[in-house]
Amino acid sequence: MANAESVRLQVFSLNCWGIRYLSKHCSQRYAMLGDMLCKKEHDIVLLQEVWSEKDYLSLKQKLASCHPHSHYFKSGVIGSGLAIFSKHRIHDTFLYRYSLNGYPYMAHHGDWFGGKAVGMAVLSIGSLIANIYVTHLHAEYCRDKDPYLPHRVVQAWELQQFIRHTSAGADLVILGGDLNMHPQDLGNRLLRTSTGLRDSYLETAKFDGCEDGMTLIADNPFISKNEILPFEKGLRIDYILYKGSPKVNIYCDYMCTTKGSVPDHPFPYSDHEALTAELRLETHTPSEAQSDKKLWKHDSAAGKVAELVDIMTEARTEVKVGLHCAERMRYTATRTGVMGLALLFLELAIAAVPYLALGAEQPFPLTSFYMLAGLCFAILLTTFLLYIFKTMELKSLQGAEDQMRLAIGSLQEKLRGFPLAQPHSTQRRPPEGLEPSAFDPEE
Repeated sequence: MANAESVRLQVFSLNCWGIRYLSKHCSQRYAMLGDMLCKKEHDIVLLQEVWSEKDYLSLKQKLASCHPHSHYFKSGVIGSGLAIFSKHRIHDTFLYRYSLNGYPYMAHHGDWFGGKAVGMAVLSIGSLIANIYVTHLHAEYCRDKDPYLPHRVVQAWELQQFIRHTSAGADLVILGGDLNMHPQDLGNRLLRTSTGLRDSYLETAKFDGCEDGMTLIADNPFISKNEILPFEKGLRIDYILYKGSPKVNIYCDYMCTTKGSVPDHPFPYSDHEALTAELRLETHTPSEAQSDKKLWKHDSAAGKVAELVDIMTEARTEVKVGLHCAERMRYTATRTGVMGLALLFLELAIAAVPYLALGAEQPFPLTSFYMLAGLCFAILLTTFLLYIFKTMELKSLQGAEDQMRLAIGSLQEKLRGFPLAQPHSTQRRPPEGLEPSAFDPEE
């Protein structure tokens, strides 16, 4: 590839933990972050949990000279928290809000009130078209008994669908954000296998940062060790993922993370560690790439399809578990509502006694009557809202399960069309930055 052109791209990602009046030292940390970004040479900055638009506008003003192009994705009651800053021109943006995002009655977790979503920006990097995605998935609050796991799996499913369907014409794809998933979690495997995205931490030639690439560490002063149990040292839940195309090969030459403290400052930028990936883009003519791709595509596609069928089957099983729980909760809400309605009718019948039997006195004080009536109406209203919410949750889960069933059937049919793998074919590796997706059409 003597005529290949090389372009360097530096990508930064951080969960800012920017809850005004609740997050510690919020305004000071934003000021620190803005000063740091002004000094560094990041081409693309992907931020999560920028919950206040005022904080975004403050950063936008500070970064105007080094990152003249930016966009804030608005969604939900308090926003999506997603923002992108870029040296390169942003031509188009789009936001997709996940259909499931926790429960409104779990107000202490707060995820439902934030419109968790994936934001997309289409950039021009020289002659290349880049699709840049930033996202934040539902948090995991309990590793052993996670009631939000079906929701996070559906979010991962919708994320991979969104990326696949919107990136077909892009020369390169970059996804950054807080996925709230460990590297081998079901949703993470589903996302990477179905899209062909590569993990910059696993692919980098050189790494400088926390042990095992962890981004939520015990040494961060904003982190309580109880939050990361049963993992004593920390977790890796923030990622920068990338994928090339027949026109572009992508290499991660260097990656680093912050390490829980910032020199000359009393506290770090956030409770999460920041990620920086230095990517090298090598462009070439599509015919050259195609000749390389044909060497490995047919040998690797069968294995990818089989792996993805297993992952999707596992994901579908997890969604069915969520369906069962939602159906049970809706049944409980229905039963409680019927009991509340029966209690209300009984109270009305008792209240009607003085009118039906002339001369009879009211069987109990009016104050008690009104209090009991208020309780009945509260039960009816709560169970009605819960029934509506659980019905919506059921439809979203059923829709995702149906989509997975169709995709599994399609992949199994595709798998039956592959010849038996040859012994030597497992040794071949695809070109760097060109990881195949099991959904790629056959040639």
